[in-house]
Amino acid sequence: MDELRKIVDQIRRYLTPWVLLGAIGIALLFLSLTVIVILASRSAPAPKGLPTAALYVIPAPTDTLPVPTTVQLPTPTPTSEVPPPPPPGVIAVGSFVQVTGTGSVGLRLRDNPGLESKTEFLGMDAEVFKITDGPQEADGYTWWHLVAPYDEQRHGWAVANYLSAIANP
Repeated sequence: MDELRKIVDQIRRYLTPWVLLGAIGIALLFLSLTVIVILASRSAPAPKGLPTAALYVIPAPTDTLPVPTTVQLPTPTPTSEVPPPPPPGVIAVGSFVQVTGTGSVGLRLRDNPGLESKTEFLGMDAEVFKITDGPQEADGYTWWHLVAPYDEQRHGWAVANYLSAIANP
């Protein structure tokens, strides 16, 4: 019991009111520094009235979902079947013709008569043109110079085998 009394007396000697006030002061100092650091490191609040961003999570495909495949389409092969030339005297300068028989591939209108001439554009099936020059023979074909009645910038030489005469449009 005397031992316990000696220990209590030593504690009372060191725990004076000034020591207790100093410890409380240091604790308050650390607490206020912590609050200041927390407040200073906060991000600025979002302005009021602005919408928040919506985040949509799209699940990744799983093995149970079908995987899209690429379909390889066959490459069309050109045929050597050329339609017969139109009957003589049906197509002439000043008449209107329509592109036919290209199988929806289109008829190449070229800058000069001949298969080696530069292709200017494609005339599609059922497209109407006016003949302004020709006929000229080149590479075994009869060529006519065509001009689109709706756009004179669309003009070129075309093979007669893919043209059919029509009444004035």
